[in-house]
Amino acid sequence: MINISIFWHFFILGLFSFGGPIAHIGYFRKKFVEELKWLSDEEFSKIVALSQFLPGPSSSQVGFTIGLKKGGIIGAILAFIAFTTPSFLLLYLAATFQNIYDNNTIIYALMSGLKLFAVVIVADATFSMFNSLCKTTLSKIIFVFATLFLIFNQTFFAQIIVLVVSGLVALLFIKEKNMNKIKYEKPYFLPLIIFFILLIFLPFFANQDKLLSLFNSFYQVGSLVFGGGHVVLPLIKSNINIDGNSFLVAYSLAQAVPGPMFTIASYIGVVAFEESPFLGAAVSTFAIFLPGFLLILAFYKSFESYSKNPVISKIVMGINASVVAILFSVLITIVVPSGVLNIYDLIFAILGFFVIKRFKTSVLLLILFYCGYGFIWSLYV
Repeated sequence: MINISIFWHFFILGLFSFGGPIAHIGYFRKKFVEELKWLSDEEFSKIVALSQFLPGPSSSQVGFTIGLKKGGIIGAILAFIAFTTPSFLLLYLAATFQNIYDNNTIIYALMSGLKLFAVVIVADATFSMFNSLCKTTLSKIIFVFATLFLIFNQTFFAQIIVLVVSGLVALLFIKEKNMNKIKYEKPYFLPLIIFFILLIFLPFFANQDKLLSLFNSFYQVGSLVFGGGHVVLPLIKSNINIDGNSFLVAYSLAQAVPGPMFTIASYIGVVAFEESPFLGAAVSTFAIFLPGFLLILAFYKSFESYSKNPVISKIVMGINASVVAILFSVLITIVVPSGVLNIYDLIFAILGFFVIKRFKTSVLLLILFYCGYGFIWSLYV
């Protein structure tokens, strides 16, 4: 039953998760920490931190790890399939029937409402995680300085710098606690070996078959991109043989659909493998996600056990504060500007935030409300 539950919850999230990786993390926290209580805020923050340090699609890695933690490898696979399927199908159909979204005012009206919903969800996640993870004076100081730095340095490498520096600051200033003896988990070497074999040796055989070459190109992209989201785009452009117009259409549609932006591979797979468009989409999508998931399988247990070490636990406390800062900085620099376009949007965003904090309203009801708002607003503009 737990695997059915995992699939269902991630499928619903895959249908309505607009707003990019940080918004997805907000949706995940709302569903799995607050509503279902599958994780604590501390456990969730560790998963987010691990996804930031590994290459691959960060929000999908968070979802994969939640599925892995709750339902083992089957749960992880089901979480990935469920969360990715809606955007995969939408982009496959968009590539196959390329005018599917042209001048479709209803679709764009619903998307504008859902982008506003993403503002509410990320704001709620940031506020709740701040209250949970920034309880000490030091963690609040780390949060403030990390936020200021990230507002003026909006790059993935700035996020990595913040995570590292925050961990070091906490290591220097937090007093060490006495802890029981810890049993440390070693990394799982089999997925790590598979990761490096495919990364190093697959290029030597890729030219023998067009489909294998497509798989290799997307696997290389998935292995080398940190941070997910928009960071993947330059690597795709340089590694995949696709004309500029198709790439721009794929990019715009990947932002318009719910779910992970890595499913841009679904659209490009159709264009790049005309012999069998669905097979091209499926192989490309699987290949770009595979490296990140192999690395999660290799490291999530060892990362969890080592985070209990007295020294490492202090570092994790600092990292937790910087994770909240990353959420907050993205909220005010990206999520709010893309979702709040006028004074009415701002009013309804504040209203939604109040409702979600005061009445603990379900995500599905809020989704329906903001879809309705987007549709009604489109009738008067």
